[in-house]
This record gives sequence, structure tokens and C-alpha cells, in this order.
Amino acid sequence: MKNYPYIALKYPEFRFFLSMRFFFTLGYQVQAVIVGWYIYSLTKNPLSLGLIGLAEALPAIGIALYSGYIADKVDKIILLRYVLFIMLIASAILYAITLPSIAGQLGTSKLVLLIYVIIFVIGLARGFYAPSAFSIMGMIIKRQHYANSSTWNSSVWQVASIVGPALGGLMYGFIGINHSFVMVFVFLALSLASVFFIKKKPTTYTAKDGVLQSLSAGLKFVFKNKIIIGALSLDLFSVFFGGAVALIPVVAQEILGVGAQQFGFMRAAPAFGAVITMLAMTRFSPMNKPWRNLLLAITGFAISIICFGLSRNYYLSLLFLFLEGAFDSVSVIIRSTLLQILTPDDMRGRVAAVNSMFIGSSNEIGQFESGLTARLMGTIPAILFGGCVTLGVVGITWLKTKAFVHKNLDEFSNN
Repeated sequence: MKNYPYIALKYPEFRFFLSMRFFFTLGYQVQAVIVGWYIYSLTKNPLSLGLIGLAEALPAIGIALYSGYIADKVDKIILLRYVLFIMLIASAILYAITLPSIAGQLGTSKLVLLIYVIIFVIGLARGFYAPSAFSIMGMIIKRQHYANSSTWNSSVWQVASIVGPALGGLMYGFIGINHSFVMVFVFLALSLASVFFIKKKPTTYTAKDGVLQSLSAGLKFVFKNKIIIGALSLDLFSVFFGGAVALIPVVAQEILGVGAQQFGFMRAAPAFGAVITMLAMTRFSPMNKPWRNLLLAITGFAISIICFGLSRNYYLSLLFLFLEGAFDSVSVIIRSTLLQILTPDDMRGRVAAVNSMFIGSSNEIGQFESGLTARLMGTIPAILFGGCVTLGVVGITWLKTKAFVHKNLDEFSNN
């Protein structure tokens, strides 16, 4: 068992999958940082940050179920290639419209509106990304190695999420937004190139059901499985109300008085905490009594958010963001492992689509909620409100799911 922590890395296609995942996340994170900082610099309105999340979440949610159906029906590798190509085009357009000559002609209002439109298109592409990527990973790793592959997959994502925000902030501060978009294009191109080293996979969904019947079957599967719906619901509400990360540009500029470089490190801090925790989890799995560990992790996540809202010191704020990411990573590993284990191959796309609606888009909707409450209540009250509501969600979930708390992973597998 000496090599067990690295067993998933022995699969060549999984290594290329991780490469795709890393460069996609890196490019996406850099882009998110520079767009958020750029728009807030133009508008000085916290709600404008929330609208970025809304512009991306609405199309992702709207297309999610259909994208899951498509991911089950078609060649997932080809679908992923199209998604990454669209992201490439979007980054090229963002580069063009933020050039000083073009941005000056457009004016602030038109420029911000056009950026929102591009973010909307990115949201559509991301709606197809999640189910196709989830389905591919389940087909290139043996079932007994799902937990290990989920840990490595999440760890690679977190590494990119560390480097991306820090790099985005540093690049924005030192080389400007346009050269930063050039780097985003390069990262996404490398991600697309990685996909060409993964062989096409056979379609496992062969039923002749129509679109509505197929989508209905996927939804019924999720909502009838108490473990899956419980985990998704818990993460949905915690991410929705705990979206303090969306307000980091406001905290950085207005509360702590730091610049773009420090902002980049603040954005990276949660992922830095997450990746260290995830690397530790390759040896110390959180899957012994996973439901208990899930509740404890989200409790720590909520407390970290509250402490971040109370902090007025830059370095303490970094620490609390670090802890937020560390606790959140435990939740990510547990949820993704349970999804992989409990989902049959012919439903992976649709289940991933439902997961994307619950979790992936809840990040963006949570960003909108944070921006809106910050506008109505003020930045710090909004952060504290989100953390307290998240604690309340954990308490209610514990009361309703006591039967799951002491179960081990085998008992969940046989549920």
C-alpha cells in the first residue's frame, strides 16, 4: 500500500485530465480576478461584483439539465473540446474590448455591459463543462480508486486556484489587464491541447427516451437518494450564504486599504489552505464517518467567514481565508467521492448537471447574494450575516440527518 496515495496518477489519461483541469482552472481564476478588480475599479459598486456572478450563473443553471443529457448522449471528449474552444474565444474578446483605444470608445457603461455579456457566454460554456468533465473522470479511473482520484482532482483544482488569483493580481498590478488576458488565452489553449491526449469514450447511455424523460430520470435518481440530495443541499446553502470571497475586492480596497497584489494573495489564501489540507487527505482520508466530517468541516468554514468579517488586519484576514479554504476542501472531497461512488455510469452526465446546478452555480448566485446584501447592509454586516446563516444551515441539517452521522463509507455505498 506504499504507493496508494498516488495510485490514480498511474493512469496516463488521468494525468492528461489533471493537466486539462489545471490549466482550465488557472485561466479561469486569473480571468475572474482581473475582471472583478477591473469592474469594481470602473464602478466602485459592490453590486457590480454580484452581477458578475449572476451573469454567469443564470445561463449555467438554465442549461445545466440539458447539458447533462447531452453529456450522456454524445462523445464527451468532443463536447469538452468545444467548451474549451468557446472559452478561448471569450478570452480573446475580453482582451480586445479592454484595449485602451476600444474601451475609451465604448465608455464605462457600454464596456461593463459588454463584459457581462461575455461572462454570460462563459456561463453557457461552463454549463457543459461540468457534466462532460465529471463523466470523463469516471470512465478513466477504476471504481476502487475514485476516492483517490477525487482527492487528486480537487487538489489540482485547488493548486490552480492558489496560483490563479495570486498570479492574476500580480499580473494586473505589474503588466496590466491586456497582457493578463493574453496569459489567460495561453492557459486555456494548453487546457484544450491536453484533451487531445485522452481517447474517445463509448457512450454508456443507450436508452431511447426523449429529452424530457431522460432529464426526469436523472432528477428522480438524485432526489430519491437521500445521501446525494443531502450533501448537495448542505453545500448549496453553505456556499450560497458563505460567499465572502466575492467581497474580497471591497474588503481589500475599502477596509484593509491594500492594492491589487495583496488582493491577489487574499484570493489565493482559501485555495492555499485547501490544497495543503487535500494533500494531507491523500494519506488521511476524511471518509471515515463522512457525514460527521462534512458537518464539522462546514461548521469550521462558517466560523472562518465570521472571523474574516471581524478582522481589520491584513495578515489575520489571510489566516481566516486560509482556514476557510482548508475546511471547505474537506467538504469537496467528501461530496465528490460520494457522488462518484453512488452514481451509475449511464447517469453521470445528468447527475453532474444537477450537481452543477446545486454547487457550481451556487458560487455565482452566492456572489450575487453577497454583492446585494453588501449594497443593502454594508460589506462587513453582509459577511457576518452569511457566516451566521451558514452555521444555522449546519445546525438544521444535523437535526434532520442524525441517522447519517455515525455511518462509515461502506454503509453509504450500500445505501
